[in-house]
Amino acid sequence: MMNRRAWVQYSAAWAAVACMASAPLAASAADMAPDAMIKQLSDEVLSTLKTDQSIRGGDVSKITSYVDSVVMPNVDFRRMMASAVGPKWRTATATQQQQLQDEFKKLMVNTYAGALHQVSDQTISVKPVRMQPADKEVVVRSEILGRGDPIQLDYRLVKTPGQGMGWKIYNLNVMGIWMVETYRNQFQEELNKPGGSPQTLIDSIAARNKANAGK
Repeated sequence: MMNRRAWVQYSAAWAAVACMASAPLAASAADMAPDAMIKQLSDEVLSTLKTDQSIRGGDVSKITSYVDSVVMPNVDFRRMMASAVGPKWRTATATQQQQLQDEFKKLMVNTYAGALHQVSDQTISVKPVRMQPADKEVVVRSEILGRGDPIQLDYRLVKTPGQGMGWKIYNLNVMGIWMVETYRNQFQEELNKPGGSPQTLIDSIAARNKANAGK
């Protein structure tokens, strides 16, 4: 049995990949309820993680290719990044905003790729959402089951504008810790340094990615 630290790392890996690498919904399912959406995506991701040996082995290029091909239909990645960067996001140029998104995606893939081989007999239990028809943001609560105590894994979603656009994930909570807030604290350390700016943050994340790639 994994110790608690390893289990949390595994759960964070699950969360990151469930967020970034979910198979896109079929057009007919675009208007499904948010809890039903999360259940469908989680089941599809779990199946992929169990059967794709390259992804299970932490093949960064394969994981990146998978993420690149399906991320946009299911995740409001721009909103996720803007929230993680904070007020200085608005001072970044369009090019810098795209670079921040690209480097952040690499950071997540590189950080969690090594833990994916731990997926084996896990299942996910999604709790029903209580919401009003006019609600535009919801939290879908779930638990990962299979090893030791259940692990809390919650998703924050926003209803995207336009008919049939459906819900998109923009934050994740693993055992009471919201992912975006965790990265925001890290990013603020760089941004609050003398001369800190969106460009210095880009350079800092790129340096971390280069170091991770060299391991």
